[in-house]
Amino acid sequence: MQLRRNVLTRRTAAALLLGLAVAGCTPQPAADRPAPAAFNDTDTAWIQLMIPMDERAELLTDLAPARAGRPALAGWAKDAGRGLEDELVDLRELLRLSGVPDTRPHEGHDMPGMVSLDTVRRAKTVSGENFDRLLTESMRAHLVQVRMLCASERTSGSAEQAKDLAAAIERTAAEQITRLDAVT
Repeated sequence: MQLRRNVLTRRTAAALLLGLAVAGCTPQPAADRPAPAAFNDTDTAWIQLMIPMDERAELLTDLAPARAGRPALAGWAKDAGRGLEDELVDLRELLRLSGVPDTRPHEGHDMPGMVSLDTVRRAKTVSGENFDRLLTESMRAHLVQVRMLCASERTSGSAEQAKDLAAAIERTAAEQITRLDAVT
């Protein structure tokens, strides 16, 4: 009986594998307790990927006030960083609601759209135009990937709370790209 609850439909499995293939990772098994029925594997994989993606992006935006060459870009990064903080609160609450423990399956991974720790290290050593370029390229890649991941969650997730948050994050990412384009 428990095996049946863990079997994905072909559509969900395909979407999950596509999302994870894009992200460069394989799904991590949940711990002993299964997720409540409202959350499927796509939901939990999305949540577990979005948390480290936003955490890494936040590391970069936090550097902008002291390192950015353009005040408008520093302002954009400050706003983006506040948005990431809010998203992380919501994502962590969803993870708690899902019943899946925070096993950090993507810890240490560098995936498409995820700001690498090497990028953060480099960002700490540059300023002005060099920092601006690094911030802009990294955050644009992050936002584009976030939009794709959120679209996959909305299509293949089952938890309404997760799908609603994905829609909100997707809208915010689109707005952030537009604002980023305006300041660069």
